[in-house]
Amino acid sequence: MPRSDAPLYAAADVHGHRSELRDALREAGLVDRSGGWSGGNARLWLLGDYVDRGPDGIGVIDDVRQLAASAPAAGGTVRALLGNHEVQLLAAHRFGEAPVAGWDEPGGFRGGWARFGGRADDLRRLTPQHVAWITSLPAVAVVDGYLLVHSDTARYLELGSSVAAINAAVTAALTCSDSARWLAFCGRMSDRGAFRDADPARPDDPVSTMLRTLGGELLVHGHSTLTKHFGVAPPDVREPLWYAGGRVVAIDGGVYEGGRILLTRLC
Repeated sequence: MPRSDAPLYAAADVHGHRSELRDALREAGLVDRSGGWSGGNARLWLLGDYVDRGPDGIGVIDDVRQLAASAPAAGGTVRALLGNHEVQLLAAHRFGEAPVAGWDEPGGFRGGWARFGGRADDLRRLTPQHVAWITSLPAVAVVDGYLLVHSDTARYLELGSSVAAINAAVTAALTCSDSARWLAFCGRMSDRGAFRDADPARPDDPVSTMLRTLGGELLVHGHSTLTKHFGVAPPDVREPLWYAGGRVVAIDGGVYEGGRILLTRLC
């Protein structure tokens, strides 16, 4: 597929920090003072985790939906991927505090969701329209040679061997009523750290396997914060982290840990 000459941006793990996302987008010229799209033909991908941990996860979802609807009139594109916190929020919404077979978690999915940063206000304000939007989100995408995912895990490949197959399996998981299947899916989406010690000389190198199987030349992810998981002090978070021999880019700036939203221009 030919590459576009339109600018391509990515950001991840907003976690309810609505004003911080708007500030980052406005600084890049992608939105105006009122939060409306002003990015022309630019393409923006959000890599999941819109809710939990911060003050206004539902507001973040509403902003992303509004931008996705309005950007095409100017030739732009705004797309979003599914994050593990959206999965956990939907599980809390669907199953509440019912016991989950095989999981010794007080309060079931709702208890686990709260323990991992769930905000009661996000759950209270969740509408059928929000549920439908989250359920429709893809989990992986390949754009101009970039493999975009939320989590730094190769467990996406347990769901399929192509982008289309994985995204279809994700939709099926999010629309089923089997709590055990939801538990397994939450585990896959929450996995992390698979690429830290990746070695391209190894035949089972997870980065090479992901890129070879799904496409792309560079893998971009959020989920694991630069602050906690890569040891960058919050005041020093200024740019994404390239690692695994320059084949992987981590863009979760740890905004809820005192870092920032790293709106990253990829091309």
